[in-house]
Amino acid sequence: MAVTVAMFIAFARGRYPEEIISLVTIAVIAVGLYFAPIGDNSPTDGLALAFGGFGHSALITICALMIMGRGLVVTGALEPFARLLERIFRWNSQIGLLAALLVAYFLSMFVNDTPVMVLLIPIIVAIAAKGLMASSKILMPVNIAVLLGGMSTTIGTSTNILVVSIADDLGMAPIGVFQFTPIVLVAGIFALPYLWLVMPRMLRDNSVVPDNARRIFHTRLRVGGGGELSPDKDKLPEGITFHDTPGKLAPDERPHISGTHEALEEAARALKGELAPAWVVERIRRISNAQRQDIVAVEMTVTADSRLVGLTLASSGIADLYSVAVLGIHRPDRVLGERDTFSEAGDRVIREGDVLLVMGIDDDLHSFARNDGLLRLAGARELPRRSKAVLAGAIMLGAIATASIGLPWFDGLTYAPIKLPIAISSLAGAIAMFVTGCVKFDRVGRALSAKVIVLIAASLAIGQVIDKSGAAEWLGQALSLGLAYLPAALVLAAIMLFVTILTNFASNATAATIGTPIAFSIAAQLGLPPEPLVLAVLFGCNLCYATPIAYQTNLLIMSEGGYQFGDFVRAGVPLVALMVTVLSVLLVIWYRL
Repeated sequence: MAVTVAMFIAFARGRYPEEIISLVTIAVIAVGLYFAPIGDNSPTDGLALAFGGFGHSALITICALMIMGRGLVVTGALEPFARLLERIFRWNSQIGLLAALLVAYFLSMFVNDTPVMVLLIPIIVAIAAKGLMASSKILMPVNIAVLLGGMSTTIGTSTNILVVSIADDLGMAPIGVFQFTPIVLVAGIFALPYLWLVMPRMLRDNSVVPDNARRIFHTRLRVGGGGELSPDKDKLPEGITFHDTPGKLAPDERPHISGTHEALEEAARALKGELAPAWVVERIRRISNAQRQDIVAVEMTVTADSRLVGLTLASSGIADLYSVAVLGIHRPDRVLGERDTFSEAGDRVIREGDVLLVMGIDDDLHSFARNDGLLRLAGARELPRRSKAVLAGAIMLGAIATASIGLPWFDGLTYAPIKLPIAISSLAGAIAMFVTGCVKFDRVGRALSAKVIVLIAASLAIGQVIDKSGAAEWLGQALSLGLAYLPAALVLAAIMLFVTILTNFASNATAATIGTPIAFSIAAQLGLPPEPLVLAVLFGCNLCYATPIAYQTNLLIMSEGGYQFGDFVRAGVPLVALMVTVLSVLLVIWYRL
């Protein structure tokens, strides 16, 4: 208990990085149990407990889910749904956040919380990358909406199933899948305004607008055949400017447009065109497949001794010499006042200081920069491998389905789907992402967060120590002695709060395993029906958003949202207090206690 409190204080103060505190916590547990083993355990058993988190199925699950999430991002598999949600955010960011909260809530009622959040994280990050709302202000509210939705049914989370199973073993009448759903839906009416309007204001804005996001590139859009196309503003992304095309675009026309890199790509998609000659793009793709290298887009500054100064893209021969494609040219502010010069064909002449947006594989890009006197800027962007988008989406859906719905199985007499543990299905999905090339193994480090990994290992070690040392059981016994003289509402609130504290510092499984028998025993001692007290345990196990170590989805959003331990405490504790109060009152009313 002392180690747990010390870790919490260190996290809350924020003076040292979370990963350092996590490693120190693991070291303290390892040394302490080596010299003072628990019960009849040997010193090496203490080392196994302290370091066991690094090989725990929960850590493997989270890493595998991160890899699958990376696969969805690099293949662009979620782009259609992201564009739909993006349109709502562009129309009204607050309505967009509300839509995301409702989608997260209702999906997690029937599908396990973790896969739902894994699907939503890349979509939210993509929306944040376009400057519509900071990811730090969306991810935590959406994550909590997922947790609330999972609390609504017995199949919402594995913890719910565990609580119901333990209660069933103790002799309580079975609880139906939707038996307590109305209680949670009413409680959600109180939680939703907090998540939608209050919590985003309590969280720091982690938006960082990089230099390349402000650069405006000029290019010629090569419009494909197939009839006339109109540059309708409703069909184009914001920030695109047409400089010489007042009306409709004829096939094979090359209008002069400008915008950010992302806006140019969206315009090419919307108007079914290309930012570079089609034969060059196709050659780059063939080289990428043959050499098993990703296609990336980088920015390069033209130096004074570059041979490109005074040439145009058409006269430079870049595509023939290096197998790269220049997608656009940005002219910095310091030379905007100078008069632009154009060739007879209307192409812009390249000057010293211009920034070229270049696409190709890494080797060809290095060769181009070295030989033509260009300075490569930081911040290369990996272009989506859209040819594998459907495959990546199928792998993710397969992993989710086998964990939530199950594999079809017929034993010769009856049909009974077999649900795989989320650790098995997610690991299989991660392996499939590697085998199919949706995620390159040498790029897997970009999908994983070292801080999250050591934080998970430390939280698992703390949970094991709280359980094995008897601290949780001792707290439960002390709780049961103090509830004999309290009214029903306070009894329910005390049980729920006790389980909430356990689940936020130990684990959901520990809280469920210890809390359910205690609730059943207290019900018998006080002459109360056991079901509301067991539901208080179930609800408390799901109020796991006051610390990042409370649930694996909290850890999943830490790196993407740039959260610190204190962010969870500051934004999560008020909601925990609200939900404990509301749910306790609703249980009293529902069961007429």
